[in-house]
Amino acid sequence: MTTTTSPNNSQTKARFGTFGGVFTPNVLTILGIILFLRTGWVVGQAGMVGALIIVVIANAISFLTGLSLSSIATSMNVRAGGNYYIISRTLGLEIGGSIGIPLYFSQAISIAFYIIGFTEALQFLTFFQEIDPRLIATAIALTFTIIAWIGADFAIKIQYVILAILAAALVSFFAGGWDSFIQPNLQSNFSEGVSFWLVFAVFFPAVTGIAVGSSMSGDLRDPSRSIPIGTMASILVTAIIYIAAVIWLATHATSEELIDNTFIMSEIAVIPALILVGVWAATLSSALGSILAAPRTLQAIAEDGVVPKKLAAQLGSATEPRLALLISAVIALIVIWAGDLNFVAPIITMFFLNTYGMTNLVAGIERLVGNPSFRPRFKIHWSLSLLGALGCYGAMFLINVPATIIAVILSAGIYFYLERRSLSRTWGDVRNGIWFTLARWSLLNLEGMRYHVRNWRPNILVFTGQPHNREQLVQMAEWLSYGRGIVSFFQLLVGDVKQIANQGLRRTARRQIRTYILDRNMTAFAEADIVPDFFTGALTVAQSHGVGGLEPNSVLLGWSRADSGQAQQLRLLDNLLSLGKSVLFLQWDEKRGFGKHRVIDVWWRGRSRNADLMLLLAHIIKQHPTWRDAQIRLLRVIHNSEGREQTEAHLRRLLEAVRVDAEPLVVVTPETLPIAKTVREYSRNTDLTLLGINRVEADAADAYAQRLNGMVSAIGTVLMVHSAYEEEILTPES
Repeated sequence: MTTTTSPNNSQTKARFGTFGGVFTPNVLTILGIILFLRTGWVVGQAGMVGALIIVVIANAISFLTGLSLSSIATSMNVRAGGNYYIISRTLGLEIGGSIGIPLYFSQAISIAFYIIGFTEALQFLTFFQEIDPRLIATAIALTFTIIAWIGADFAIKIQYVILAILAAALVSFFAGGWDSFIQPNLQSNFSEGVSFWLVFAVFFPAVTGIAVGSSMSGDLRDPSRSIPIGTMASILVTAIIYIAAVIWLATHATSEELIDNTFIMSEIAVIPALILVGVWAATLSSALGSILAAPRTLQAIAEDGVVPKKLAAQLGSATEPRLALLISAVIALIVIWAGDLNFVAPIITMFFLNTYGMTNLVAGIERLVGNPSFRPRFKIHWSLSLLGALGCYGAMFLINVPATIIAVILSAGIYFYLERRSLSRTWGDVRNGIWFTLARWSLLNLEGMRYHVRNWRPNILVFTGQPHNREQLVQMAEWLSYGRGIVSFFQLLVGDVKQIANQGLRRTARRQIRTYILDRNMTAFAEADIVPDFFTGALTVAQSHGVGGLEPNSVLLGWSRADSGQAQQLRLLDNLLSLGKSVLFLQWDEKRGFGKHRVIDVWWRGRSRNADLMLLLAHIIKQHPTWRDAQIRLLRVIHNSEGREQTEAHLRRLLEAVRVDAEPLVVVTPETLPIAKTVREYSRNTDLTLLGINRVEADAADAYAQRLNGMVSAIGTVLMVHSAYEEEILTPES
């Protein structure tokens, strides 16, 4: 681990576990004022059956969102910013900023919202009725600011006290009424102007606190573990509490009592005062959760440069975003003194729901498009995430249409502002047809985006000639690009341009390749070019093929069977690497072919990035139905048996970090034993072996080709790989 003091650094901020960092903040926000002051009204209006349906629907949406959040959290290292970090790292800073900025203001305003709710609950005591509620709210806001200034560690400890108070209030509630059961009203009893969806709208904000814990992601010791477990546990526990509360209220009070008496829970409880204390604790806990989450969201946004980076300053602390805390406190105080929150409250809910909806969309889109870098340990079907997104956006319109429209307009305005700030181009022209416009816009957008290895996908240039003559290359290309990449089959016609073109041979060759592709229902492009010789033509095609950001990143060729041809290919490899193209040579075993598609060996020397690319290619190949039951073995050769256990542990950690399902295998050999002999011994029965190859000077190509032949001659089909990337492709951050 590094030891920098960056706000996003896991070393300096990894302080909390699952219970304190995720579960407790979530539970304290979900079990808020709606539980104590509005659940009875919901039951009275909708009846016990209708109230249970409302609770189930609301929690189903939060459950689906929790699944999506858990899936994403186990496919990347979620750093400071929680949902903002997830969205911005997946859909870009423009969309992340358009969601993150309103989310931050919602969290900051929520501080005031919950504190004002607390001061209103204090009015039940005569002493506080004579004091201006804004003064009380200001005092509480300043107190919470001091608590958060001292540090999140202290604030978390305060939350444990509040959690204990909430637990005591709930115990008091469920311990009462054992001798006063009544026949529950199962049917609805809506007041005039009240409908099922209006009641749903009143209740739904109760379950929108599920991402408070993820906002503490930068402070978690193990976010990819804590976020899924803490989030799902908090959803399930609070759902059970709400269902139990609905049943208990319905069996202890009439519909009229539930509708008219806001504090009906205190009349059922064994110790009524505990319910009032519980209301105070619920509002204060939600405010405390917001004052912890809001500064960290602002800090993450500022670190990305979406807002001025000065806002991420630490004011002397390496672990607390104190400047962001002060800004959040000022916003809360302004809202407190502004007065009525009835207009602001629905918009706050809309921004939270918009964030949760985008979280679902992110998980659904990542799973749907099959991005190779999206390898979550917590796997869910894309349809569940999209269903969660539909539920979030549907709930937005059901709760408050004007507030939804305002939230959408504000998010869209921020998005376009951020887009204009970073891009200065126009997109497309519908006069040339919608398909041309969409294609042009997509290509220009792709070209203008900054490339990152996280977005790596196979874009393979395959020199097949006529594909039916080299079907092994066709198969390999199909597996490597299965639903996720781009393949172009090329035939190079060597000779005079004018003569070959006039005879129509180029057009015929391209048509035949296209027919081959269509007949086999493949997804690939067909091309044929006239070149003076293969070497020059391959280099020219590698540089010129593609458009915009769709240039090929890899070149796949069959390994020549002639010694002179192999040396020529190694010289071609050297030039292709200079052009930034990864190179793959397929050594085909005509007798065994690809065997039974059961075992894929990846040999890792640990000294280059070839292993990154080979392991990713093996993972992609395994996704194809042909190889779905295959086992990937990651093999490492060492020369000292004492290092076996440590090396195997390292390989397991590597595979766990990059989320590739493979078996690590450490091979101990004497230093005098040639590596070629070891490879032949362990991979002679393997169906497909991936080997990294070196880049050599032209005068060393012949000798190196002989060494390669000695290594691969007895191990069946081999894919030899040299990566053009200096940075990691298989990265835990992806």
